[in-house]
Amino acid sequence: MWTCWISTYSTFRYCPCQWKRTRHLSSSFIHLSNGNKPVSLSRAPKRSRLSVYATEKDTLDKQTNKSDSSSNYRQLLGMKGASSEKDIPKWRIHLQLMKPVTWIPLIWGVVCGAAASGNFEWNLDNVSKAALCMLLSGPLLTGYTQTLNDYYDKDIDAINEPYRPIPSGAISEEAVKAQILVLLSGGLGLAYLLDKLQSHDSPVLFYVALFGSFLAYIYSAPPLKLKRSGWIGNYALGASYISLPWWAGQSLFGTLDYKVMALTLLYSLAGLGIAVVNDFKSVQGDKKLGLRSIPVEFGIDGAKWISVFLIDAFQALIAGVLFAIHETPYAVGVVACILPQVYFQFRLFLKDPLKYDVQYQASAQPFLVIGILITALAIGNHHGML
Repeated sequence: MWTCWISTYSTFRYCPCQWKRTRHLSSSFIHLSNGNKPVSLSRAPKRSRLSVYATEKDTLDKQTNKSDSSSNYRQLLGMKGASSEKDIPKWRIHLQLMKPVTWIPLIWGVVCGAAASGNFEWNLDNVSKAALCMLLSGPLLTGYTQTLNDYYDKDIDAINEPYRPIPSGAISEEAVKAQILVLLSGGLGLAYLLDKLQSHDSPVLFYVALFGSFLAYIYSAPPLKLKRSGWIGNYALGASYISLPWWAGQSLFGTLDYKVMALTLLYSLAGLGIAVVNDFKSVQGDKKLGLRSIPVEFGIDGAKWISVFLIDAFQALIAGVLFAIHETPYAVGVVACILPQVYFQFRLFLKDPLKYDVQYQASAQPFLVIGILITALAIGNHHGML
């Protein structure tokens, strides 16, 4: 009777895939009860085995919930590996199109530009204007860029990232077009407002925003579609993440001269190398659609060396410029930021760029962006590039 109860309890407690475990557990009880002295239910050995099974099941449930939570989080941020769930609120779909994870470098770029101006002060007025400039560069214009890119990339996303909102059918193309127009209008309008607040003689921030918006369009849309070319497209991408937000921050609080613009465009060649890292995950889709990305053109092994050369060489060149203008402590700081990047390149990326691309970026890129800020502080301390 006791064995029968345990078997019934176990079958009720566990799913059919665990029937073998239940049957084995019951047979153990039969063996024990056939001895000279039956074991009472209060004796613990059998319960401990039940506890193990229950713990295993709870652990599996927690792992599943954790995996679902991570997938939903990645979906919300617009990251690769997101959930394919369609029954989600519309606001989450719109946010996913804007890829919030991509806003961070642009927001950081505004900080660097403000530092390079040499005029930023920690008061409510400047902090408020800087926050508006971050809103302009991040959620509005980067959101516009990412939504536009998703719209024109719906065919390649159907191959590489079918969970994206457009290829998955989670949002209509009309709604996507409306989002593009709203974000673009909001970004350009905010840029013009900031020019007025700063009493600029010419709307320089508006011009920077307009140029960036145009660059985003020709990067993604035919007939130019710069992203078809691994070199031009990735350089445009690198400049968008390094130069444009820097220009926005510096023009907001100071004067943007051609020497500083040239320096940031030089830094953007390191950004080109970073953009190549992102191309490895899309090699198969790029081949099918005829996109000449650098991994497609040069193969995995060739592209990984091109990437690390661009990243390291142009950061070293920036350090050389800082040495040349006698900003030696800052130059040493940039060199110090290059060294751990080289370590992670050999430790992770060069071993297997397809397997370790995300881990490499998470480990190495913080040092690159710190180096950009150090460079900006050097320019601010030097009062420009004079």
